[in-house]
Amino acid sequence: MSTTSPAPTVGFNIMTFTPSKAEFEDFSRYIAHMESQGAHRAGMAKVIPPKDWKPRRTYDNIDDLQIPAPIQQVVTGQSGLFTQYNIQKKPMTVHEFRKTSKFCSPGCQGFEELERNFWKNLTFNPPLYGADVSGTLYDPDVREWNVGRLNSILNVVEKESGIDIKGVNTPCLYFGMWKSALAWHTEDMDLYSINYLHFGEPKSWYLTYYHQSCWWFSVVPGFFPGNAQSCEAFLRHKMTLISPSILKKYGIPFDKVTQEAGQFIITFPFGYHASFNHGFNCAESTNFATQRWIDYGKGATMCSCRQDTVKISMDVFVRKFQPERYKMWKAGKDNAPIDHSKATPEAAELFHKEDGVDPACESDTASPLTACLLQTADVMTAEEELQMDLGKLPGHHPLIKDGVSDEEAPQELCPVEEGGLEGEGWAKPLTHLWQSRPPNPKKEKEYNQRMGSTPPYCSICALFHTYLQTECSKSLDAPVTGAGGWMRTKPLIPEMCFSTTTEEDSECEQQPVTAHLEKDGTSILLSCSECSVRVHSACYGVDPGSVSKDWKCARCKANAVNENCCLCSLRGGALQKANNNKWVHVLCAVAVLEARFVNITERSPVDLSGIPLQRFKLKCYYCKKRMKKASGCCVQCSHGRCPTAYHPTCAQAAGVLMQPDEWPFVVHITCCRHKGPAQTEVRPLSVGQKVICKHKNGRYYQCDVVQLSKEVFYEVNFDDGSFSDNLFPEDIVSRDCAQLGPPPQGEVVQVRWTDGLVYGAKFVAAHVIQMYLVEFEDGSQLTTKRDDVYTLDEELPKRVKSRLSKASDRRFDGIFEEKEIIRESKRQRVINSRYRGDYIEPVIYRAIME
Repeated sequence: MSTTSPAPTVGFNIMTFTPSKAEFEDFSRYIAHMESQGAHRAGMAKVIPPKDWKPRRTYDNIDDLQIPAPIQQVVTGQSGLFTQYNIQKKPMTVHEFRKTSKFCSPGCQGFEELERNFWKNLTFNPPLYGADVSGTLYDPDVREWNVGRLNSILNVVEKESGIDIKGVNTPCLYFGMWKSALAWHTEDMDLYSINYLHFGEPKSWYLTYYHQSCWWFSVVPGFFPGNAQSCEAFLRHKMTLISPSILKKYGIPFDKVTQEAGQFIITFPFGYHASFNHGFNCAESTNFATQRWIDYGKGATMCSCRQDTVKISMDVFVRKFQPERYKMWKAGKDNAPIDHSKATPEAAELFHKEDGVDPACESDTASPLTACLLQTADVMTAEEELQMDLGKLPGHHPLIKDGVSDEEAPQELCPVEEGGLEGEGWAKPLTHLWQSRPPNPKKEKEYNQRMGSTPPYCSICALFHTYLQTECSKSLDAPVTGAGGWMRTKPLIPEMCFSTTTEEDSECEQQPVTAHLEKDGTSILLSCSECSVRVHSACYGVDPGSVSKDWKCARCKANAVNENCCLCSLRGGALQKANNNKWVHVLCAVAVLEARFVNITERSPVDLSGIPLQRFKLKCYYCKKRMKKASGCCVQCSHGRCPTAYHPTCAQAAGVLMQPDEWPFVVHITCCRHKGPAQTEVRPLSVGQKVICKHKNGRYYQCDVVQLSKEVFYEVNFDDGSFSDNLFPEDIVSRDCAQLGPPPQGEVVQVRWTDGLVYGAKFVAAHVIQMYLVEFEDGSQLTTKRDDVYTLDEELPKRVKSRLSKASDRRFDGIFEEKEIIRESKRQRVINSRYRGDYIEPVIYRAIME
């Protein structure tokens, strides 16, 4: 038996096996041999069958084979993080699929160029994929490695329950074309899988294995926090694409391998993988199992949000193959950890009698395009050039609301008690920490000690503590004491919050990011021996192996104890040095979107050059009355046009709700106005009533209500964090809502937007809305919602007052044809899916997508 095993870049490498004709006859035996050689440690292996072995005599007679449900793969995203949506198309034959010429391979010179081309153009020209076609292309008389008849222990399900699970214990065909891809996932129930490429262009695979790095589960959910929050097994949705440059940047070990026609790919339990096709091809795949899989199956994490989730009862497997553990397992006490490095028991059984098995190795001399292992270091640069510069935004910053004067500040905000800030409960502990007062190291140390002795214990994680308490309904895990007597807890801040990429970064080699996390996701808590500030080693960027009990924070180590944060007005907390020789709270650097950690692993220095000047002119709602002039840098409420601004430390101390936001934003802030109770319900209107409404020329006029009607609108949450609550049923293109009615709540749908493009979303609800037909004095009519109509006795918003006109005195003088830009009414796509009461300017979404 021969294998090819190039030296890995990191972790274990993908091995290539070339069995002889005799060795190839017994599938289960050879899989056991592969694991005895350590192939399972990488999570994937390639098998090249004997040269004279063919699964089918000819493929010339399959053109009429029907692909019943081809899918169009629409991809959204940027900067290496993408979401893939599958839109079902009408049936077609293999011949028709092959003729789809616009998806031909680009004809690149080598794999590096092809890979760069794939990730660079992933969101353009959505390809078709003929996936999950039940059936096999093997000739009936083929016994060796017949994907439809592997006879693994998974067939126990079929024999004892009579259940066929398509693509799991029955084979499926997959017809690919250039750019069609399989998103990151692990197999259903963490099973093994086998994939044979019958004919056509190659298929390239990416692979990362769990035991190589605990980073996969600690970092990836931070890329897609919304998905991770709604389903802990969201990768099983097969919608998530992450480029190799992102994996490298965050230190996630991975390998690549290219599968040529006539070759097999085997994936092992818990091996997270993704792939893309170089052009038209056909593959056949199914799942199988060995005795080693049983422990994985017992602990497999299930998707909780989809009805078609594959679930296999492990009872029959435990009872048959682990009888000594059956009672313990039924009692819920079989919690032994999985040894990922241990080969399947069949390996020991099969080779116990054979002492002379000595697999020979041969070197892999394939071309770069067909190499069995593509080194992890070969990471593209063109894809990195696509990464968006969020640090340098135009002078009119789309993230900073216009007109943030004191006069325009909302009047409904939570009142400040008489006596100033010190009169408020949250401000009393901060009396000696305001930067307007002389430094007081003793009081600062006492404050740091007090913060470090209560949850969340880390002064940086305090940013999201209010969110965890009020919105998540979760209690923090009690600290555990690890090796060396260090306390450990799980950080509250996702790793993505520490990373904002600019064009300058994308033009140079990406720095690998190393998280200082344990395998259970916890990080040790460090306390400065001088100022007593307590931080997670992961949040502060400190290697746990290099610290001792006399560890000092960066500021104390630099003997700069009198230096203050240049982004806020408070002392205390954990600081790092900025690139302008000033100091900044790590908490503030996380909260301010344009602040950037130059060395992400070490969390320093902090680059402040990308922060717009307007941010420094904002006045903090809490401390503007006590400060003689505006100081520091403020963040604003994320609710639409709300101008309420806070210093991050003031907001944290006052209990303002701050939480992780959807990428590429970092922190979502909810001011007390938008956190308060809903406004009183507006009164309904009647026919003949005089109201004020917006005319098509952009101004507001008095008009008459002439008709009442009710219409059905659908509400969905888009995957970029925006929402719409006024979709028509026909806007849902993935379902015939006119015939079938609204989708079930939570179902993934595809929505055709006003720009003609299709976006992925989750269905929330169907609403029956009262609509009003109003008529203006020029005879024009408009159908509108109650929210867009004002009665004569209602208080008008400033934006309405400023554009209010009286048409009665000039009824026929052409007032309705003023020389203004007349804009066609468009449904608003709102940034924040949590609040539906106010109008929200979609400029942020447009700025990001452009």
